[in-house]
Amino acid sequence: MNTSPCAVLLEALRNPDSLLGLTPTDWDLLIRQGRRSDVLARVGENARHHGLWNVLPESPRRHLESAMKLADRQHVELRHEAQAIARALQPLGEPAVLLKGAAYTLAGLAAARGRMVSDVDILVPRHRLTEVESALMMAGWVQTNRDAYDQQYYRKWMHELPPLRHAKRGSVLDVHHAILPPTARLKPESALLLVDTVAAGDDERIRVLSQPDMVLHSAAHLFHEGELEMGLRGVVDLDALLREFGQDTTFWPVLQARAQVLDLEGPLYQALRYTRLLMHTPAPDGMEAEVRLAAQRRGAVMRPALQDALFLRALLPDHATASDRWTPLARWVLYLRGHWLRMPPALLAWHLLRKLFKSLQPERTTP
Repeated sequence: MNTSPCAVLLEALRNPDSLLGLTPTDWDLLIRQGRRSDVLARVGENARHHGLWNVLPESPRRHLESAMKLADRQHVELRHEAQAIARALQPLGEPAVLLKGAAYTLAGLAAARGRMVSDVDILVPRHRLTEVESALMMAGWVQTNRDAYDQQYYRKWMHELPPLRHAKRGSVLDVHHAILPPTARLKPESALLLVDTVAAGDDERIRVLSQPDMVLHSAAHLFHEGELEMGLRGVVDLDALLREFGQDTTFWPVLQARAQVLDLEGPLYQALRYTRLLMHTPAPDGMEAEVRLAAQRRGAVMRPALQDALFLRALLPDHATASDRWTPLARWVLYLRGHWLRMPPALLAWHLLRKLFKSLQPERTTP
């Protein structure tokens, strides 16, 4: 598929020097698509990192700077939240194991540059989930979803608690006990992830996944999601992680072996393929093909032509300028696929029917 509708944005993410040759029309397209896909601050930070900031046109620079300031503020707030979570879990002897954007930021990774972080995700042992929830509630985080079905769905079938919101600060916290639902077809063992965590900085109470596990979790999260409106941000995350970690040549064989141990060869193959196609991310010769064959033996990938037709549309910004007539269908198919990968057929049918029935009910208004 031709990715030309996003050529300007993708080239800006891959090569910041390309910003110097943009026309006003190009800038308009880049800003609209970048804002929609949550990567506009990334474009600005890349320009600053490469010493181009002062030569960018003033008008688009204001848009970039606004997004960058929002990301910076979120990172400051995130650091305070991470400390608060660590204090809440300290009596249990459990660290705050951060995931996704929170992990990139606290670990000081290149992937954090311009990365928007709207909530905090942590990973805890499943057998301590009740204690963790109680400790967090004592520290001010509360349940906001009172729907009985949703509560049962999360607690019985999902890999996380219903989202918690802090009563005073309004921050949102997602507490995971696994990186994929226990009903999912792929079953990475959480204990293997938790035993290999490393300190994010000087505070041993705040930890992150190991480098290979961080990549694999990012890949699993992106390619098992049914909703890919922020899919390009996920690809940009993976690109940054692979480029940074991959500078050490010993990283790649460890990543490949770890994917086999964790049953995540399918997501790793898709990560290698779509970071290469969209971001030109380098990887060792032959590795993508090797991982694809291993994933095929497990039945974990689709036919290449169909897979590309779907993901090369759905991973682009959810914006009219980045869509063609087949994009809505691609997003719908991947939405169903995401649910199919996470649930057995009977549960999936019931869940989708329940969601459909609920969407048809009129909203209740408070007198």
